[in-house]
Amino acid sequence: MVRALADWWDAVELWLTQLPFGFQVLLATVVLVPLCWGTAVVSDRVVDAAAARIAARRSAQRD
Repeated sequence: MVRALADWWDAVELWLTQLPFGFQVLLATVVLVPLCWGTAVVSDRVVDAAAARIAARRSAQRD
C-alpha cells in the first residue's frame, strides 16, 4: 500500500516537474492557496476554542 502511494506520488512529481514553469506556478497557486487558507481557518478556530476553554477554567477557579 505504501509503496503504491510512493510510486503514484513519484509519477505526479515527475509530471509536475516536466510542465512549463508558468503552469507549475499556476497549479501550485490553485492547490496551495485554498489549502493554506483552509489550514489557517481550522487552526484559528482550534486556537480560539482552546483560549475560550482556558479562560473559562480560569474564571471558574476564581469563583
